[in-house]
Amino acid sequence: MKKKTVIKFMLLIAIVSALFWINETFLNITPKAIQSWILSFGFFAPIVYMFIYSIRPFVLFPASVLSLAAGLAFGALWGTIYTIIGATIGAVLSFLVAAKLGHSIKNKEWDGRAKTIQIQLEKNGFFYVLLLRLIPLFNFDMISYLAGISKVRFIPFTVATFIGIIPGTFAYNFLGSSFVEGNILIIITAVLVFLLITVVPLIFSKTLREKLGITQK
Repeated sequence: MKKKTVIKFMLLIAIVSALFWINETFLNITPKAIQSWILSFGFFAPIVYMFIYSIRPFVLFPASVLSLAAGLAFGALWGTIYTIIGATIGAVLSFLVAAKLGHSIKNKEWDGRAKTIQIQLEKNGFFYVLLLRLIPLFNFDMISYLAGISKVRFIPFTVATFIGIIPGTFAYNFLGSSFVEGNILIIITAVLVFLLITVVPLIFSKTLREKLGITQK
């Protein structure tokens, strides 16, 4: 593993550790508290959750937090299903908003990386959206907005997004649900799955950037 990849991995661990420390020291938001808040909506809890997730791209709330919360509240299976639905709706809304405002946005000066991604999306929309969802090298919402102002068709974008977010979504929800289970073996398995999904993009990011023609500044 290259030194740069190791540094990125260590930085990821440091950020996660810092978030846990802030939570325990200042916020004290426990898994049970998050679970209770979501489930307090009763029968409408899944609908409320999916609605919140669908508007998340417009309020800049971290997707990872909501995904973990779904695992806590609904379990790995239903949490994954609800998250995929909510995330896909959110991505579609972002796509449609960008497409609607595309005329004015296209006149904007993009930086090198965003411009390159936009060109690649226009060449082969379904393939690149799917690839960037499976291996999230770039901001999830940025891909949706860039696809919207590019010549990516609506159906291929939606299908690629739906398929591409399944592995990562399951990893987050499985991790969240494992804390509710309280079984140490399940927790360890969930952590390993989560790390695998998280670390793989870091290991192959440079190669994939070169394949996509995207250079790191």
